[in-house]
Amino acid sequence: MNDLTALEKHLNKDELSHLDDLIRSWDLLADLSFADLLLCVAEPNIPVSPYTVVAHVRPTTSRSIYRTKMEGTVFKSGERPFLDQARKTLESIDGGLLSQTNVERIRTLCIPVNFNGKAIAILSRDFSPDDQRVAGELEMTYFSLFRKLGIMISQGKYPFKGVQAETEFTPRVSDGVIELDANGYVRFASPNSVSVLSRLQVGQVEGKRLGVEELKCDSIPLILSTQRPQSDEISVAGQTVTLKGIPLIEGTEMTGALLLIRDISELRRRDNLIRSKDSTIAEIHHRVKNNLQTISSLLHLQSRRLVAEEAQEAINDSVRRIRSIAVVHEILSHNPEASICFDDVIKPLVRLVSEGLTSPEITIDFKVEGDTVNFPSAETTALAVILNELLQNTIQHGFKDFLAQENPEVTIHFGSTNENFHITVADNGRGLPEIFDEKNFGLGLTIVRNLIETDLGGNMELLPNEPSGTVALIRIPKFVENPAD
Repeated sequence: MNDLTALEKHLNKDELSHLDDLIRSWDLLADLSFADLLLCVAEPNIPVSPYTVVAHVRPTTSRSIYRTKMEGTVFKSGERPFLDQARKTLESIDGGLLSQTNVERIRTLCIPVNFNGKAIAILSRDFSPDDQRVAGELEMTYFSLFRKLGIMISQGKYPFKGVQAETEFTPRVSDGVIELDANGYVRFASPNSVSVLSRLQVGQVEGKRLGVEELKCDSIPLILSTQRPQSDEISVAGQTVTLKGIPLIEGTEMTGALLLIRDISELRRRDNLIRSKDSTIAEIHHRVKNNLQTISSLLHLQSRRLVAEEAQEAINDSVRRIRSIAVVHEILSHNPEASICFDDVIKPLVRLVSEGLTSPEITIDFKVEGDTVNFPSAETTALAVILNELLQNTIQHGFKDFLAQENPEVTIHFGSTNENFHITVADNGRGLPEIFDEKNFGLGLTIVRNLIETDLGGNMELLPNEPSGTVALIRIPKFVENPAD
């Protein structure tokens, strides 16, 4: 998308929007005209003005004559007088040949971009007459269609407002072009469009009413009746095509319509396969989540039968670890994307830990702050286990039998730089002992360090918090997706 913000001092919001709509839809114009298109804007209130090129599009149907970026190029006052003529008369001007020193000879056609009776810019069609092949019916029809759209631009009737943005399925000139007359009869069909229609079991269409007699659909008659662009997707006999229709208007008279047609059958099949794959992955995550919950329930029942307090606590810790992993699979079962918003994970995780470890004697306030970050799904499970262990350690070692703190709280903060994610877990509990050895804190911190350093390539520091408590500071490099994925 080209940046038009530099024109805000010269053009109002509606005028800028009109130019933006033109730029978003002008690939069609370049392809029909077999030429480069330059959008040139003049200094206001100067009859013979310098012009700045604010946007440039190259054709896909012909060779571009400009080898360098044209945006920002300034044509000095009087250097291209045809631009001034088009701006003054509000009519298209065939500028003839231009002498250029850096490229071959250029022939230009200047079309005023009319908005509410004012030429807010000039569209310059530039091509080399030395590089043009002998025009056949197809080339002559395409250029005729470009001329008709150019007239609409100069009359302020193109581009249309409120038209849907283009997608990967939107057809282009190279896919297939059909021209209709004012009554909806096919005047011209390009060879590519004939091939596309044949796959829909539609034969000879020239001279027939497309949308009524052949390829019956509502969108084509709507173009003629509403004088508005229409898009449609049609499926016949396992084949799918997209249509894009543009009415052709001159003055107040509807002169016909331009249709672009594209076979997207293979794209739709691929899209359906991806959806099917996503559904399968979601179902797998759902089953994994159910299996993990079953395992945690069995372990919980087993812990009740144990007499040894140490063994019972070890099994309960394992139950919480399994449930933290199940939280991630639950989210992935609803949204099997490549990355997960960690806000969706941390909230149920905090609830799981607080419900399992806090007691009526002590109520801890959990806070989640900072940036909203997305983590790759493969790393999210490790992060869930890491935070589960840290929160568990905080409650068991930071607040257990510690009644000096009247308002116990734990704050989890997410942040990032260009290179790293930063995750901080801070509490205002009893803090670290004077002589601190991670081994004395059991398996939890060992699991945390192994996951951070081995699985995520990061590091962690445990520091005193002020005025009391502990801070766990985790740094993790931002993940780079594998290009082979």
